[in-house]
Amino acid sequence: MDGFRGYHSEWNLGSPGGWDYQRVTQIIGKAVWSRLNEIIPIGVDLDFDHPLLYPIDGFTEMLLEAHRSREGSNTGLIAVVAEEETLLDVTENINLAEKLSSVPGITGALMAPHELEFTGGKVSWRGNPVSIIFMDFNTDILLSLHRKKGLSPLLKAVGEGRVINPRGTEPINVKSTYEIITGAHKDRFHPETVRRTPWTRQFYPRKTEGPGGETIEDLIEWTRMNWESLVLKPERGYSGIGVRVGGVNENADEAIELALKEKNYIVQEKIPFCLWAEDNPDLDRESRRVVMTRYQTDFRCLFGPGRMFGFLVRYGGIPTNVGSGGGVQPLGILRSNVSVREAVTRINEAILKMNYGDLFEVAQMQEKMALKERFTYLLGPIKIALRPRVLAPVHIDALTSYCKTVWSDCLTLEKMWLSGELDPIISIEEEELEIARSQPWGGSYAVFASDGLFSFGAHTEET
Repeated sequence: MDGFRGYHSEWNLGSPGGWDYQRVTQIIGKAVWSRLNEIIPIGVDLDFDHPLLYPIDGFTEMLLEAHRSREGSNTGLIAVVAEEETLLDVTENINLAEKLSSVPGITGALMAPHELEFTGGKVSWRGNPVSIIFMDFNTDILLSLHRKKGLSPLLKAVGEGRVINPRGTEPINVKSTYEIITGAHKDRFHPETVRRTPWTRQFYPRKTEGPGGETIEDLIEWTRMNWESLVLKPERGYSGIGVRVGGVNENADEAIELALKEKNYIVQEKIPFCLWAEDNPDLDRESRRVVMTRYQTDFRCLFGPGRMFGFLVRYGGIPTNVGSGGGVQPLGILRSNVSVREAVTRINEAILKMNYGDLFEVAQMQEKMALKERFTYLLGPIKIALRPRVLAPVHIDALTSYCKTVWSDCLTLEKMWLSGELDPIISIEEEELEIARSQPWGGSYAVFASDGLFSFGAHTEET
């Protein structure tokens, strides 16, 4: 049994976030679920308290293990290092530092990278030696900040192996590695990883192999002719910036010209929207009605050495193969003896029957709880769906197995990079590569994220 359907749209192996958002989403979502069932009993039994719905717990435990592997049972300082302009606004970094400080003998501190210093030759913060650093930005940002402010203490910490994630993950973090997995080297990776990786090629004038194994004589013209089923993405982009999607961005010529002008793009098979879309009840505040809205989903798996930390469930309205532009969604593990599709149908139908005024009060309660939890990100409160996304226990087992294969295949990619086999597909400046070489990963402590465009049975139509 497959367990779930779909593909991963991309991996984040450098400094993924989102490991605390689901915890807060669950707290709020559980309260909302209780209130909805007071209005109309829905008749679906869901577990909101499964440990994998609180990924910050496993992530924190891993940081503590990393500290103990260096310092034994000694006390110590674990630094959470983030860009200066985010220190007051990115709640999960604040929460992580506070959670670390709640552990006896451990001090967690949130700081800007230039606040690190040398004390007696040791990397320190305010005179106290630093044990482990979680760095909330990628190596290109590290290098940029170093050139402006001189970050020698942080670079020394990289060389000493104190930084999580190790900088050696950065070269295999480029999206062009998916060409390796779906191309001539695919036999070197687990079949599970290969079948969940969308066909991908670096985008430049070339002859290559197509999604069905056919020969493509001219990738540029082939992309123009098949634009409806393709996506163009920057190899190192984020937040959907620079992404063009066939059928959404209808002007293929503009998309192709942009990719060729900016360079370092990939062309990728578009994942059918219906496979990773679900219908959710929503409030139309202008017309004061309860409506059904179709959203694209995104299911982030967070995992590390030998374990899965948990999930982050996102939804949004912009189908970019990355699930950007929306909010978060509570997750309920199904305990009722019905299918996921039947459970979601019951939930949606029950909410649609509710009075607008009752649901408006629920939404207000949701927003008040979000503000109380400081559930905000840079520009304001994070949007939360009214109903939970639903998962069955069998999906947990399948996702655990899936994450193990991705972790293992990332080790294969790193070995290929260290041997020089990936040089043709990695476009990173030499100074940044030197930083990566100074801290190889090798399967050591790290948090990885795989963003899944997955269906657990409640997608909008059969494909």
